[in-house]
Order: sequence, then structure tokens, then C-alpha cells
Amino acid sequence: MSGIFTGVGVGPGDPELMTIKAVNAIRQCAVIAVPVSDESLKEPVYERLTEREEHPVYRKYMEKCVAYQIAVQACPEAQEKERIYLPMPMIRDGERLKALHDRDAEAVSALLEEGKAVVFLTLGDPTVYSTCMYVLKRLKRMEYRTEIVPGIPSFCAAAARLDIPLAENRQELHILPAAYDVEESLKLSGTKVLMKAGRKIGVVRELLKRKEMDAVMVENCGMDGERIFSSAEEIPDEAGYYSLLIVKEKKSGRGGNVR
Repeated sequence: MSGIFTGVGVGPGDPELMTIKAVNAIRQCAVIAVPVSDESLKEPVYERLTEREEHPVYRKYMEKCVAYQIAVQACPEAQEKERIYLPMPMIRDGERLKALHDRDAEAVSALLEEGKAVVFLTLGDPTVYSTCMYVLKRLKRMEYRTEIVPGIPSFCAAAARLDIPLAENRQELHILPAAYDVEESLKLSGTKVLMKAGRKIGVVRELLKRKEMDAVMVENCGMDGERIFSSAEEIPDEAGYYSLLIVKEKKSGRGGNVR
């Protein structure tokens, strides 16, 4: 019988926010899939326990994988699992990405054929802008068994950290990728969540200021280096990749910000 592939959400950053189900999935798996954004990795690499040594390149991949670093804090057993490193560069070359994702899925399928359970660790929730789904969908088409273990999404954690609601009563809630053109999306009613705003933060900030919109930003929510900015005016010129904005409509006659 073939193994099962499970996409596991480790939550937004604080290891205490990992679910019991996520920890159990890691404990029960044979192999952890580590997504690698570093473009030095050109092909999937499988690291068996019997072959493991302190390889500096592999150590660098693990140190840079935020999801893995969160997981080992909540589940130390993760360090004793075999690992497969999957190239997942942050590029916009669609054809190249498709070819890489195809090879990633093929490499994982070989492990599933051996009957090994594979867990792919992903920050936040696997169903929200996660690279995990590129592999999962391919394996599903290949008729392998797949599962998803949900994680607390970053926007829920950010709202909790700020002690504010995301949406109330009949308010709409829109989750938007900030790396793309958001000007039209900011016209939507209700609350807008702008995810992964780092690269476009200057453009987004100026849009928010021009439109006089209420906004707060949380950078690295629940992680080391967490920063909170309470208005569009406070948002800096540069921000990290894990920066998230919550934008709300101004109430008539009210100044100030969403807090």
C-alpha cells in the first residue's frame, strides 16, 4: 500500500499555536518535506536517516525554512525524521515553476510508493497561498492519498495579536495577495487583509495614505522580530516577507485607526 501525503499547517509563528493534530501527523510520518526557496537547490534531494550527516547546505535549508523551525519547537521528534528537500523558488517564471513542481511531485511519489508517509510543512494554513498545494494537487491527480491538516492562518493570529475583530455582523472579509495590483481590490467593502506585503510595501503604503484608509500592519507575527505599525503613516519603507496588513473602512465621522 502506498503512503499518504499530508500538508500540515504549523500556524503563524508561535509554536504554541500548532494543533495537536499537526504534532501527531509529524510524529507519525516517515519523511518531512522541506520546501526550499533558495535557488541553489535545482532538484529534489532525499536525505535518508542512514545517510545523514551534518551537511552545511542541508542545515542552511532547514534554518531558512520557517515552518520547519516552528515545528521542531512544538515537536522535537521532527529532527529524527528523514527529509526530502523540495525546490520552491519565489520566482514568476510560470514554465520553470511548473517543471519544478512536477519534479517535486515525482520525487515525493517515489517515497509514497515505498509506503512512506510524507508530511509537507507549511506556515499558516496549507489552503491559503501555500506552495504545498502545488505538490498535493499533482499527487492527487496521480491518485495517491492526500490529506490536509489545517493551521491557524496568519491573519487570524494578527487580529488576535491586535485584539481586534476581522469582521462583524454583515461585514465582508477579503483575503488579498499584496504582491499584485491591489488598488481595485481596496475598493471592496468590509475588511481587506493584504498578505505577504513585503516587496510591495512602499506602493501599498502610499495607496493607503492617499485613500485615507484605516490600516494596521503586523510583521513576523508570533516570531522573533515581530513589529506592529498602527497606521499607514507608521508603515516603514521596507518590510519583511511575512508582513500582513488589516485594512478597514473608516466609520463616518471617526478618525484614528483600526485599533
